[in-house]
Amino acid sequence: MKKKWFVGLVILAAGAATVVTIMALRSSNDNLTTIETARVARRDIGSTVLATGIIKPMVGAEVKVGSRISGVVKRLRANIGDYVKAGQIIAELEDSELQARVNQNLAAVEKARADLEYAQAVFGRDQSLSQKDLISQQQIDQSETSLKVAEALLKQAEANLDYARVQLSYTIIYSPISGVIASVSTQEGEAVSASLAAPTFVSVIDLTRLEVQVFVDETDIGKIQIGQEALFTVDTYADSDFKGAVTAIYPKAVIQDNVVNYVVTLTITDFQEKTLRPEMTTNVTIRLETRKNVLTVPTNAILREQGERYVTVIDDGRTSQRKVKAGWKDNGFTEIVSGLEEGETILVTPSNKEKEL
Repeated sequence: MKKKWFVGLVILAAGAATVVTIMALRSSNDNLTTIETARVARRDIGSTVLATGIIKPMVGAEVKVGSRISGVVKRLRANIGDYVKAGQIIAELEDSELQARVNQNLAAVEKARADLEYAQAVFGRDQSLSQKDLISQQQIDQSETSLKVAEALLKQAEANLDYARVQLSYTIIYSPISGVIASVSTQEGEAVSASLAAPTFVSVIDLTRLEVQVFVDETDIGKIQIGQEALFTVDTYADSDFKGAVTAIYPKAVIQDNVVNYVVTLTITDFQEKTLRPEMTTNVTIRLETRKNVLTVPTNAILREQGERYVTVIDDGRTSQRKVKAGWKDNGFTEIVSGLEEGETILVTPSNKEKEL
């Protein structure tokens, strides 16, 4: 009885082993049908850095226009969205008091000029009398001093008049740049005080002087250089690619949620005849340099294990893993810096996508 039971157990174990073997072979055959090969070939390969950014005004492209003197706003000639030119009047302050001060100083100048003319006449007369020894030297000195005092008083009066006219000119506020009115913070009839800081009337933005501030990951910042070309899109013009160029790389990092980014500034070189506005979100592609005639393999052919990169090489029907050093990636291909020779055959399998670089 025990012998029959032992024989049955052996037969059952052999059957199970057969089933496992068949399943393994089928699995192996299935994998073989998905295996592809490729040759190591030379091609031109470029690389890009993808990042997001925000459109910002350039330095000097957004100006807050205010008053240099205190007063009451008599007239405001600006509304949000209006286009203004450089030198255009955007506000006027009440000027009656300053105009009266100008008139007062103008009268002072006229009096000082008359006093000077009189002092000149007295000095000229005293000089003639002195030549005839009809007056003393002391009198000559006194008339000369009076002349110099009159000259100084006229210069002071003229300076006071110039100052009053400058103060009066501040009652008219001009736009320093051409652009669009972005905000209005003062209304007609309001009193403004310039004792501590110039009160802001309006903000003007030149929409032709915008730039893109791009947030580049720390793993890519080493590839960015001044002058590299870039393309970017904004949601409102999804069908348009705007052109730019790298003009600055900020040395200080921006850390948010433990993610380290560096700000890269792009100047916009082609607006595509569209109106871009500050704070628009952009999707940016920065083009790095193109490497000519370098060895490449399909990216899917490269495996990464424990920080090292490998490919499977086929040589005379035999396969072997070989360590490689990879460079740039572009359109499904990766540059091979070392480890392979041109013309060698390698394996490319869909399963490698899970371990793609």
